[in-house]
Amino acid sequence: MTTPTTFWRLAGMSYVQFVTRASSTVRAGLKEPARSKAMAQESFTYNTSKWSAGDQGEKVAVDALGKAGL
Repeated sequence: MTTPTTFWRLAGMSYVQFVTRASSTVRAGLKEPARSKAMAQESFTYNTSKWSAGDQGEKVAVDALGKAGL
């Protein structure tokens, strides 16, 4: 008996990669004005900072989620 797994895992993707690709595809398939509203929600900003002794350090903008753990 084989272990069941999801198709996105078989495709070599993580769940986050799958959801990102699927949501982008759905947004691209929308008609105006829903498309422009959905595309505006697609962008995001993410900041990270190091904490030391209960004090927050300088905030650093993250341009890729792979760099978020720095």
